[in-house]
Amino acid sequence: MNSQPVYLVDGARTPFIKARGRPGPFTPVDLAVQCGRPLLLRQDFPVSAIDLVILGCVNVIAEEMNPARVASLRLGISDETPAFTVQINCGSGMQSLDTAFRYIERGTHEIVLAGGAEALSHSPLVLTRGAVEWFARLNRARTMGDRAKVFSQLKPGYLKPVIGLERGLTDPITDLNMGQTAEILAHLFNVSRREADEYAVESHRRLGEATKNGYLKGEMLPAVAKDGKVYDHDDGIRPGTTVKDLAKLRPVFERPYGKVTPGNASQITDGASWNILASEAAVEKYGLKPLARIVDSDWGGLDPSIMGLGPVTSIAPILNRQNMSVADVDLWELNEAFAAQVLSCVAALDQPDIADDVLGLKGRGGRIDHDRLNVDGGAIALGHPVGTSGNRITLHLATTLKRLGKKRGIATQCIGGGLGGAMLLEAA
Repeated sequence: MNSQPVYLVDGARTPFIKARGRPGPFTPVDLAVQCGRPLLLRQDFPVSAIDLVILGCVNVIAEEMNPARVASLRLGISDETPAFTVQINCGSGMQSLDTAFRYIERGTHEIVLAGGAEALSHSPLVLTRGAVEWFARLNRARTMGDRAKVFSQLKPGYLKPVIGLERGLTDPITDLNMGQTAEILAHLFNVSRREADEYAVESHRRLGEATKNGYLKGEMLPAVAKDGKVYDHDDGIRPGTTVKDLAKLRPVFERPYGKVTPGNASQITDGASWNILASEAAVEKYGLKPLARIVDSDWGGLDPSIMGLGPVTSIAPILNRQNMSVADVDLWELNEAFAAQVLSCVAALDQPDIADDVLGLKGRGGRIDHDRLNVDGGAIALGHPVGTSGNRITLHLATTLKRLGKKRGIATQCIGGGLGGAMLLEAA
């Protein structure tokens, strides 16, 4: 079967809303609908032309099982159109795109709506194992005496739940949380605390400039809560942040000498993003004007304790297949899980013993110039709703290639569990 060209036609996202210790105004499906409805309304094809809906989501809430299907129906898409949810931790939003890309590439689908949605503020509270066993014993108790006996075994700790997100960000194989894996990379690649803080300050500055200059218009659409409050900007951005400000923050994971702090790590946020992918036939039929063509994509795996290097493992196969080097890529969107992690990926690609001997790039490595990397800031300033980020960085790469008149770009991210994903786009 011949491969069909696949185009990223249009996309939109919600503002990213910082979690503030309580459930935010939107569930994952609410977020997906907020940006999905105006996105579909501005298209030149009927909603009935959509063949499939795919949504990445990690923390699915109980009221929204298979959020892709719930969102699809709330968006007015035909109940005959299939919709399914994908989950590969932080890569879920990119996985939805990759799956759509493969369907269209092989010629079985024409238009696919692929997105990511995450409301980290709605992460569930989880009981401890001891509490679960206590409730089970209480449920099995049949007489008043048995129940009284079980109640006498109640411990105060059973009434204190654990935040589900806390568990989700800890790798079950290594028992390291994601911040600790970033600390390992900072040690391996000699990333200093000051370098990490300087990178974080620049992320805020760049996002501030992009917002002020209107670069996010069309890509970011307002969201309106049930109480009528309008969310029209990314509310975690702090453009006035300085290195001096960040230097006051204490390390979170490795005190007192660690490099990762709340100021140089991604923020916990809620947000959603959609991209519309279309075949060449659909582009011609409806007179669509694509932002970019998806050229290639790949996924990589590595030791979970150094999961932050996932991007380099997924980038390498693409560069080799496309006969490209790091220098041939005009723009990079490398998700900012942690400043130390981003800087470690940059260093790894620039070290021949890693680029050539480990990744097999054979001279295709090199340093990613800072003026080509996350040119409008990233998750440190914006936030990282895990099921959404891979979708957002791909959308932003497509719009930025168009805006700056550049030809090729790669969107890539590390993924909890020791994985990485990458997607190569070419301006249409």
